[in-house]
Amino acid sequence: MSRTIPISAGHFTPRTIAQLSDAPVTVDEELCIAHKGCTVCVDVCPMDLLAIDESSGKAFMKYDECWYCLPCEKDCPTGAIKVAIPYLLR
Repeated sequence: MSRTIPISAGHFTPRTIAQLSDAPVTVDEELCIAHKGCTVCVDVCPMDLLAIDESSGKAFMKYDECWYCLPCEKDCPTGAIKVAIPYLLR
């Protein structure tokens, strides 16, 4: 069962990325503490893929250009970031 979500040029909003099951980087909003001022994942991403949603105060992936380098996942102090590495890259 596939869903079609209109996404222009790989640019996501916090809501569209949450709807994608195959998104490379997902954020557990329950664990994310960006609303408390944490920006570790945004700061360490070499591709500038992550941002803080101003309405919810949580991190989200704004572009689907992930290199699967993992600093966002490894440096997140609460473990809110998960990077889904494709099977062929493992």
